[in-house]
Amino acid sequence: MAINPLNWLLGLFSLDIGIDLGTANTLVNVRGKGIIINEPSWVAIDKRTKKPLAIGLQAKEMVGRTPTNVIAIRPLRDGVIAEFEITQAMLGYFIGKAHQQTIVPMPRPRVVVGIPSGATEVEKRAVYDAAMAAGAREAYLIEEPKAAALGAGLPVADVRGSMIVDIGGGTTEVAVLSMGGVVVSRSLRVAGDEMDQDIIQYIRNKYNLLIGERMAEQVKVNIGSAYPLPTEKTMVVRGRNLINGLPESVEVSSVEIREAIAGSVQVIVDTIKDALDEAPPEIVSDLMEAGVCLAGGGAQLQGLAERLSDELNLRVWVAEDPMTCVVRGTGIVLEDLDRFAEFLVDVDRNSRG
Repeated sequence: MAINPLNWLLGLFSLDIGIDLGTANTLVNVRGKGIIINEPSWVAIDKRTKKPLAIGLQAKEMVGRTPTNVIAIRPLRDGVIAEFEITQAMLGYFIGKAHQQTIVPMPRPRVVVGIPSGATEVEKRAVYDAAMAAGAREAYLIEEPKAAALGAGLPVADVRGSMIVDIGGGTTEVAVLSMGGVVVSRSLRVAGDEMDQDIIQYIRNKYNLLIGERMAEQVKVNIGSAYPLPTEKTMVVRGRNLINGLPESVEVSSVEIREAIAGSVQVIVDTIKDALDEAPPEIVSDLMEAGVCLAGGGAQLQGLAERLSDELNLRVWVAEDPMTCVVRGTGIVLEDLDRFAEFLVDVDRNSRG
């Protein structure tokens, strides 16, 4: 691959960036500076021209409140790119924002992006192409469970086995790792978003009340749980009564919300059991000592670690600052790309040149 002198020159002044391109949130880690961006993965676009009007936090504020000519969407669904041009615009915006304090007019950074372990070749290629089109000089992909395990400080390169469960917005990634490789992995498209939908559906069926996604998310964060709480909580939800069409509010309890999301939580539990069932006995004995690490925003669901401990007969613990594990992992890879080369995903044989 011939070196483009302009790219090389701009690259000298560009930063190395790790991106956790999540369904719900995008986080950006700049080498040497740490995590500098953590914004929702929302883009508000003009319906007619498809031009982005707002990205990130601003766009999320608009969800459910836009005029008819504007639509707020998530360009990623289930952890993979659903809207290519919009994802590219979003990546370009975040890359530009990360370089705000620098003098470089057109940033050409090296970028490491986290992708779900169940992504197909086409989906991997889409992320790679979007990063390159958004202005990256070199783009590398890493599977999210590996990045999350690095970010959570698990001894990934050791012979001893370790297990990570990364519950994001669109996907839940389960992986058993040993010697820098994946022994068993499961990628499941049931995660935080699915729980929000469960809550919307439950409140609709039980109270004939239609609530928005943001309200459902607030309910999940405030009173959602996977295990009986020491003191159960309540919260007022506001929405539209489906019978008379008028605004209404009802008080719901954490017991009801636990019932609402029970199905999704059970699917996640069963998937982890499945992965354990496939793991070699030596690694299972390692896990009995080390336990299972939970990462991702979904790991913050109250009582989830206790519920899993109960069901799996293993110690389950939540990583420190679980939301940022993947992006911290991409930062660690950027510190020493040669050492972590085997952690990166090959997009296809010709793309690295």
